[in-house]
Amino acid sequence: MNFQVTGLGLDKMKLDSPQSFLDMEEVEEVEEQQLLEPEAWRTYTERRNVLREFLSTDLSPHLLKRHHARMQLLKKCSYYIEILPKHLALGDQNPLVLPSAMVQLIDPWKFQRMKKVGTAQTKIQLLLLGHLLEQLDRGRAELDALLESPDPRPFLAGWGLVEQQLADLSAVMDNFLAMMVPGRLHIKHRLVSDIGATKIPHIRLMLSTKMPVMFDRKESVAHQDWVSLRWFVTVQPAAPEQFELRFKLLEPRTQQECAQCGLVPVAACTFDVHNLLPNRIYKFTIKRAESYTLVYEPWRDSLTLQTSQGPRATPSHGLTLQTSPGARGATPSHSLTLQASPGPPGAGHTQPPLTAPSER
Repeated sequence: MNFQVTGLGLDKMKLDSPQSFLDMEEVEEVEEQQLLEPEAWRTYTERRNVLREFLSTDLSPHLLKRHHARMQLLKKCSYYIEILPKHLALGDQNPLVLPSAMVQLIDPWKFQRMKKVGTAQTKIQLLLLGHLLEQLDRGRAELDALLESPDPRPFLAGWGLVEQQLADLSAVMDNFLAMMVPGRLHIKHRLVSDIGATKIPHIRLMLSTKMPVMFDRKESVAHQDWVSLRWFVTVQPAAPEQFELRFKLLEPRTQQECAQCGLVPVAACTFDVHNLLPNRIYKFTIKRAESYTLVYEPWRDSLTLQTSQGPRATPSHGLTLQTSPGARGATPSHSLTLQASPGPPGAGHTQPPLTAPSER
């Protein structure tokens, strides 16, 4: 019995012909080309290449991803007012132009008002940066969809709007990059009171940023009844900084265990907390110490550690700070030891005041 299949044209197809191995993109391009005249097709190809170039360079996914990362970093930074002379001549020996001296000249009440202005300006700037970044994301998505459209005719017909959109997105990108750097605070009133014939320098206020303080999650470890904490700043400051370390026992089971918390001022990037309860979870939070020029600090890093299993220990009720002197000429190591405080017979234990570690 003989079967014959007709209509497929398999006998006429040459399998070694390049035409039989066109990928889907080439097939779609051929179909699109059939919709346009040759001149219109050349115009479409040129404009499509222009759009592809813009999306791969000026608005590439890698670039947007990097801007999103920078935006997240800015949300974690600390913002300060920086006091500078408006004009500083070369070789000027006037001691009043030093920042430390200018702070003393500024009216404290007026400076507090400017700190509120700085806080509002910082918040507005972060909100605008987020809005601009959303515009860039949305614009790229719209241009991507236009580039993937199977019909070239709407693309050509609306090219004027596409050109305008490219110009608008370029302007948005320029504004975004310009706003990434904190700007000048606009002063409406004189900050320095009249102090007679003394030569008063003109003052300008700038917003400055400090990189966030973050725990070193590899070096911060918990042991059976103590933890060793380490933290860092990505950009090391010129001068040593002061920090505030907060800690607390999560889910305390008794009223006495609620005393396992506190705030410790630290002048280093390391700290040890001793005499903790075994097999319990503690939360630690680190931030910079309060500063006179601080205007906005929306974020602080937190770390949760669980002490290892050990023999059942007597709960600690008091807090005592200790400083270990270390080797001669070395930086003293700081530690916090939780100790039970004796009380009168029959009375509950009370918590002694928390004292800061001293430098020896």
